Amino acid sequence: MAHRRGGSLVAVLVAGLMAACSSSSGASSSSSVSGGASTAPIVIGISLSQTGDFSDPGKAAMRGYQLWAETVNGSGGILGRQVQLKIADDASDPGQAVTNYETFITKDHVDLVFGPFSTLLSVPSAQIANRYGYSFVEPAGGGPDMFAAKLPNVFFVQPAPVLACGDPFVNWILSLPADQRPKTAAYVSLDDPFASPIADAMQAKFEAAGIQTLARTIYPPETTNFTPIVSPVAAKSPDMWVGGTQSDDAYAQVKSMISLNFNPKFLYLSNGASSPVEFPSKVGASNVNGIFSCGDWFPNSNASGNQDFISAYTAKYGGDAFGIDSTSAEAYAVGQLIQAVAAKTGSIDNQTIINTLHSGTWPTVEGNLSWDQYGMPQGSDMLVEWIDQKLTPVYPADVALHTPVSPKPNWGG
Repeated sequence: MAHRRGGSLVAVLVAGLMAACSSSSGASSSSSVSGGASTAPIVIGISLSQTGDFSDPGKAAMRGYQLWAETVNGSGGILGRQVQLKIADDASDPGQAVTNYETFITKDHVDLVFGPFSTLLSVPSAQIANRYGYSFVEPAGGGPDMFAAKLPNVFFVQPAPVLACGDPFVNWILSLPADQRPKTAAYVSLDDPFASPIADAMQAKFEAAGIQTLARTIYPPETTNFTPIVSPVAAKSPDMWVGGTQSDDAYAQVKSMISLNFNPKFLYLSNGASSPVEFPSKVGASNVNGIFSCGDWFPNSNASGNQDFISAYTAKYGGDAFGIDSTSAEAYAVGQLIQAVAAKTGSIDNQTIINTLHSGTWPTVEGNLSWDQYGMPQGSDMLVEWIDQKLTPVYPADVALHTPVSPKPNWGG
């Protein structure tokens, strides 16, 4: 795994950049122009992880963004203007993401910027965008640090904040008869502003319900050998394993459990296991069944434009609806929101986007979205589980395509 810099370094980077920037009350002149005043392409700057720890979800986000751009351009663009994406690799590094957005805005003078993948990269990037008066509509940066930054330009394009990702699993576990619930639990998390807060919040709720904590471990981002992390926790034989994970570390946790022949009755991973494309290929398709995660999008949703999105996605990339990574849907929804604002206001002015999205509810493939003053969404996620080697919504009942299966089957089952 590539090394990722921690939050303190990001803060120093952002502070230095902000000090170097002159005070600005709005976006650059190119980004402030009303959409109807020009026929030039609408240029959108996007920093995405094409290498490093977040490369898998970064590529999924790219697929969603590119599909949206091709779709909207095929129907005439936005306000008569074609969309042009300007994408730069941030190597999963927050410092590089900051540099990319600084370049997009001050040198390339892009009209708009869209967000990267992960809270780690999104927080400092959103701060740069805010400094220059740019809206920051983003698909995958919903950790507590994002909303604690109190930025008025941020809109997290998922139904719920990241901290609520584990709530559906907690609610389902606590809905079980007492004799079917786990009695003990372990919490093994990546030191990351997305991952560990989810596990911490789940731990507090489970402990309040009487589930005993046997272990709590947080490992650094540069961890490559997971056996020393997983082995001592597995030796305690917890009934339930909660992993506060991103992607590569989720795969590594599972592979270590398999090698140790440790099979908990309940296994939840906050991210990584939620990818229908990558997860089976990383841990083995025969090892996925019974693993839980959280989800914000599913193929059978009747959300606005979802079936059109699925048709376009499978036509472009192949496969079927159950092979679509939710990150692609999240990125696609970012573009949907910009289209909706332009249709309503006749403008792609950044301040207009900010003002407009702060009012009302907005239909997307991610569902009907609304936000508080700092971009925190006001809805809820769903619980998904691998059943018959397919990632399936299982809770709550109004979105479930199958009842939850427990206890978890043996590896290879």
